[in-house]
Order: sequence, then C-alpha cells, then structure tokens
Amino acid sequence: MENITIVTGGSRGIGAAACLRLARDGHRVVVGYRSDEDAARTVVHAVTADGGTAIAVRADTSDEHEVVALFDTAAQRLGPVTGLVNNAGIASELTRLADLKTDDLRRVMDVNVIGAFLCARQAARVMGAGGAIVNVSSSAATLGSPGNYIHYAASKAAVDALTLGLAKELAADGIRVNGVAPGFVDTEIHAQTGDPDRAANVVSRIPVGRLGTPEEIAEAIAWLLSPAASYTTGTTLRVAGGL
Repeated sequence: MENITIVTGGSRGIGAAACLRLARDGHRVVVGYRSDEDAARTVVHAVTADGGTAIAVRADTSDEHEVVALFDTAAQRLGPVTGLVNNAGIASELTRLADLKTDDLRRVMDVNVIGAFLCARQAARVMGAGGAIVNVSSSAATLGSPGNYIHYAASKAAVDALTLGLAKELAADGIRVNGVAPGFVDTEIHAQTGDPDRAANVVSRIPVGRLGTPEEIAEAIAWLLSPAASYTTGTTLRVAGGL
C-alpha cells in the first residue's frame, strides 16, 4: 500500500520536520498550511530535492469545509489518504487564566481542539484498514502550565482524550491512532506567547538539560506511522527529555 500522508501545520517546526522525515520513508506528503504559502513551498522543495513527493495545500483546520477540501485535494492529486499527522496548533500570550482574553481562549480551542477533531473525523471517514493517525499533543497536557497558558494545556489534554477514544473506536476498522507529546522544543511557536526566549529560559527544568529538536519529534511520528508500530494504538508517546 502506498502511503499518502497529510501533515497539518506542515510548513514549519515539527510539521515541516515530519514532512521531510516521512518522505524519506517513502510517504507521499501533503504539506498542510494556513497562511504561509512560501514556507509550505519551501518544505515541498526540500522534499522533492531529496527525491520525495510532496504538494502544498492551504487549509484552515478549524473550518470543516476546508478540512474536507484538504483531504479531497490530497486524494485527487496523490491518491487515497492513508495517514494523518494532526499537528496544526497555536498558542497565545502567556498569562494567568484570570487575565486571559476570551478571543485568545476561543482561537486556541478552535484550532487545537475543534481543528484536531475535524481532521481526525475526516480521516476516520476516508481511511481504510492500514490507516494511521498521529495526534501531536504536548507535555503541557499533564503539567497544566499554571501561570502561563492553562488553556493551551487543556486543549492538548483534549487531544490526548481524542487519541485514546478514537483508537478504541477505529481498532476494528484496522486504523491505528496514537499521539506524540513533545516537551520544550526549539520552534517558532514560542514567539506566539510573547516570549520568544521562553524555551531557552526553561532548560534548567528539563532533566536532560537541553531543548528538543523538531527532528527528534519527527522520528517518533515516523515510528508511530510505520509498520514497526503495528501493535501500538491508543497511546501517547512522551518525547520531552524527562519532563
């Protein structure tokens, strides 16, 4: 079976690294992006320059019609979708819950929760036996992130529940569902919090003493999508340097 894999939020960070890593495993990759077309095309170019196949498709994952169109375009241009890396996610300004803006709360939940559910739902509708989903969560889901972004942590806890429940729901259909929970990783998402140096400033809290890299998270994603993980479903793999 040829692997046709959609990676949402594929134009940067963990998503971009996942596109490159999966392409090396022979996946034909759909680089999903919301706004940065140039970055998405850069990822496509990197994949094709390395001998792989990739296309860029714009989609706001919080919009159900755009999610359906994303999957339809992938199928029309590359073939039936067999894999989903449910990676698109956002953060917002670091703040205590009492000071959180309602607009920020709604946007984070729209993308991180509703968007993840919409993409997983469409995958469940179109995938057949042998399909696999990897939801990108966060170590924040179990740490709570007090004083920083409880709402973001809660959104990722919802993703963990999605992983567990959907894995049980789709097991009889031959579709595996797993998650990856990164810790502090050196990506652009920290700039969304208003503190671009935040990740570097928390290194002292990480048992292994350093930040993770997007490539390290991509390795975990690639394993979970591979035949080597054929007996693994309903689990969230923590890749957080011991945090």
